[in-house]
Amino acid sequence: MLEIDNLQTRYETEVGDVHAVDGVSFSVDEKETLGLVGESGCGKTTLAKSIFDLLPRNGYVAGGSVVLNGTDITELSEKELRRRIRWQEISMIPQTAMNGLDPVQTVGAQIIQVIRTHEDVSKKEARQRAKDLFEELDLEPERISNYPHQFSGGMAQRAMIALSLALSPSVILADEPTTALDVMIQDRILRLINRIKDEYEMGMIMITHDMSVVSETCDTTAVMYAGRVVEYADTETVIKNPRHPYTMGLRNAFPDISEDAQDLVSVPGEPPELIEPEPGCKFAPRCPFAVEECWETNPKPQEFEDGHIVECHRADEAETIREEASKSETWREMAEDAPAQEVI
Repeated sequence: MLEIDNLQTRYETEVGDVHAVDGVSFSVDEKETLGLVGESGCGKTTLAKSIFDLLPRNGYVAGGSVVLNGTDITELSEKELRRRIRWQEISMIPQTAMNGLDPVQTVGAQIIQVIRTHEDVSKKEARQRAKDLFEELDLEPERISNYPHQFSGGMAQRAMIALSLALSPSVILADEPTTALDVMIQDRILRLINRIKDEYEMGMIMITHDMSVVSETCDTTAVMYAGRVVEYADTETVIKNPRHPYTMGLRNAFPDISEDAQDLVSVPGEPPELIEPEPGCKFAPRCPFAVEECWETNPKPQEFEDGHIVECHRADEAETIREEASKSETWREMAEDAPAQEVI
């Protein structure tokens, strides 16, 4: 349904181009949810905007392809993207609903506009479809006449989901759709997204920094760091048997509700600058398991059982490394040895 191959995205700056997405490849099948996980600054949202071709003026796709239902959409003009692709074939749920909804139009008017822009239907029919979407998403149909500010956070996010479903797209990009929602509303939204995905038989990319969201909603998971996908496998494998130290660090930073009280430790250090990246593994400066080879050469993807792909020189030593990575002192010692961050 969606196949991304060696996608590269750059941001032009006065001091050089930022390699925000640096050769990412993965695919999404019908009714599959792929989790794209990583900390802030790893390139997740840039990847989503690259797929949509909604990059800021200083951003551009430098290479690779995005094939949606057999069409490489990186080769389409802006006009073709607006008429044939956005909303009809692929839509997006932004981080917060207020970023995606126009505050000076009613929510219903916005859904009606999307439907009538792409389909030859009457305003009455489009309005009824908007009401039907609201009802399906547990919103009162008559509230399509409300403005976004009249909705609670959870209601606004459901309204944004209704907008994304207006033309029954093949793929939805959900960019941290539960950000700023309390845990109870977050759980409802995630359950709703799962139900809608199955009912509409669509593919989905769930972008998040939260491993618990990935475990609840995603079939497969791609772990992103410094513009690269450093680990990719089915979600259970990524969470229970990670092979990349960065994935292990992310996993250790989230509590396991089946265990007793835990000493959670975050990954020390900061993501690297991506202007003219130097050779070597980009995670090496933050990795307790880095060896000389890690600093000198870029790791190549290695494939293990069941399509488990990892970019790490020591991926075949994962069982031993996982044991050490589970110890909080391993990461604390790394943090103590790391150079102090320069304050600018």
